[in-house]
Amino acid sequence: MTDYNFSENKKSLFSILIIVLIVFLGCLIVLTGVNIANQVRKGRYIGQEIKTKNNISVSGKGEIYAKPDLALVTFAVKNEAKQVPDAIKKNSEKMNKIISSLKQQGIAEKDLKTTSFYVYPRYEYRKVETGIYPYPPGKRVFVAYEVTQSLQVKIRDLSKIGKIIQEATDNGANQIGNLQFTIDKQDELEVKAREIAIKKAKSKAKQIASQLGVHLVRVTSFSENSSVPRYYRSMAEAAPMAGKEVTPQIETGENKIESNVIITYEIQ
Repeated sequence: MTDYNFSENKKSLFSILIIVLIVFLGCLIVLTGVNIANQVRKGRYIGQEIKTKNNISVSGKGEIYAKPDLALVTFAVKNEAKQVPDAIKKNSEKMNKIISSLKQQGIAEKDLKTTSFYVYPRYEYRKVETGIYPYPPGKRVFVAYEVTQSLQVKIRDLSKIGKIIQEATDNGANQIGNLQFTIDKQDELEVKAREIAIKKAKSKAKQIASQLGVHLVRVTSFSENSSVPRYYRSMAEAAPMAGKEVTPQIETGENKIESNVIITYEIQ
């Protein structure tokens, strides 16, 4: 009975080994077939160039010149005193007079903006005379508290620029600067400049395609770089005017709005 059971176990083990071997051979055949198919597929492209699309890129520039209709200028008042409250009071009195005069000139409250307000101590370095050696070359001495307030003003009536500047200095502004001229509806001019640039780029593309004997298929890329130069004058000390009052004459000139585009076309 024991010999019979042992014989049956051997048969079962042998059957299992046969099944495992068959499965292994089947997997090996499948993997070999896939690998052969991949090699055949790769072989189709041997000696062939990678297919690429032909392109040309062209550029165009659009420029528009327009007279500005908005001016920005900054007025500042700087004062100092031994005590902070005194310095702030002196400064506030002058700045309040400036703001009042600007409103009388027709400047709307929405066009007045305080851009900075500083209070800080001012020190000077003074030489120390002493017979003791070695002696320090000097010491830091408190002088006063300095208060500076800056006001940015939008001027929409450009004919009043000179008069407004004169009024501000007469009422205590001792620093004037950052004068710039801009255009209120500048976005509309930028659109027009872009249209001009694109039109020039398209015309150039058609001309180049004709010279090369090819056809423009479609636009594959587009980029734009626009610029609007602005000219600033830095803050400067405004000295009181002596003698006969002379109103400064301000020339606005023209602003240039520029658009540069690059268009890439597929050709055939």
